[in-house]
Amino acid sequence: MKYEIPLVRPYFDSEELEEIKKVLDSGWVTQGPKVKEFEDKITDYLGVKHAIAVTNCTSALHLALISVGVKRGDEVLVADFTFPATGHAVLYCGAKPVFIDVDPKTYNIDPNLIEEKITEKTKAIIPVHTFGQPAEMDAIMEIAEEHNLKVIEDAACALGARYKNRYAGTIGDIGCFSFHARKGITTGEGGMVVTDNKDLAEKIRNLSVFGMTSTWDRERSDKFIIPEFVDIGYNYKMSDITAAVGVAQLRKLYKIIKRKRELARYWDNKLEEIELIEPPYVSENVLHVYQAYVALVDKRINRNKLIEKLMEKGIQTQIGTYASHIQPVYNSTDKCPNSLDIFNRSLALPMYYTLREEDIDIVAVHLKRALEDLKCQ
Repeated sequence: MKYEIPLVRPYFDSEELEEIKKVLDSGWVTQGPKVKEFEDKITDYLGVKHAIAVTNCTSALHLALISVGVKRGDEVLVADFTFPATGHAVLYCGAKPVFIDVDPKTYNIDPNLIEEKITEKTKAIIPVHTFGQPAEMDAIMEIAEEHNLKVIEDAACALGARYKNRYAGTIGDIGCFSFHARKGITTGEGGMVVTDNKDLAEKIRNLSVFGMTSTWDRERSDKFIIPEFVDIGYNYKMSDITAAVGVAQLRKLYKIIKRKRELARYWDNKLEEIELIEPPYVSENVLHVYQAYVALVDKRINRNKLIEKLMEKGIQTQIGTYASHIQPVYNSTDKCPNSLDIFNRSLALPMYYTLREEDIDIVAVHLKRALEDLKCQ
């Protein structure tokens, strides 16, 4: 279905085409110099020592978990309110995701609920910076240090977000980012792993290319090298074509964040005028980058019917994300009532760089009418 006002729309211009043309003209389209350029620009932007470009954030999380030694029989504490990629990455290692409920205001993992879920099998914590708002990392890092746990930040939605002036994804042992079409900047699909730990970085890079030296590194050597395969690696490498889009997109990141924060303030003001829906809460400790603008509808409202009513008007909305513990694949016995409530009530509203205030005005009119209609049903 074609929407008059979509949920999201990536922002491209001639810069992406120019960067892609450079790659095509070079004849080197798999992982090579453009990937290296993209990685270097990410390290410069975030102020980290190492960045490894991969196929998506799911593979980033998988490699991060392997690199810190998570294996079959281990447990990993995971923020419950997240796309299932987070929990799936734990399953890929043969480990068990243990889901932790979230703060009902921020939608992020509640640090007060973490310690009660720690066992002798627990090896790591994965906080999720939900929709671009960083989690309470000070408290999480303190718990991790006390219990000797690794922290892998799922910063899929949070490139450019800050927690107390530190970039999301740079506070734990490893950070994982996404460049999916709905994220702040996009390469279509794509991900990045960042860390200051040289040993972890080398292991992750090796595992991302089948457990061998990358083709580009071998091409630059003046010696003939036949790779050896010592570890079971994966084909998680990013291509230079994908990285070309990333290089162009990264130049736009500042203005995209600035514009989306302006739009979020406009949305906030609009929703304050509408009953039966609450604008998202933002912690005073963070800079929120609004990968998505996710509000909460009143418990009396059938959120799914609200989405359908707006769809009829040519307006695309969506659920926030998932309460992981209720997904059948995990066979979980964890109880996360806050996450479940948010899963049932959250509504993602249109949010993208080229969205206009006039578009928000139109959505607000139809949103108010739909909420009033559903209240009476």
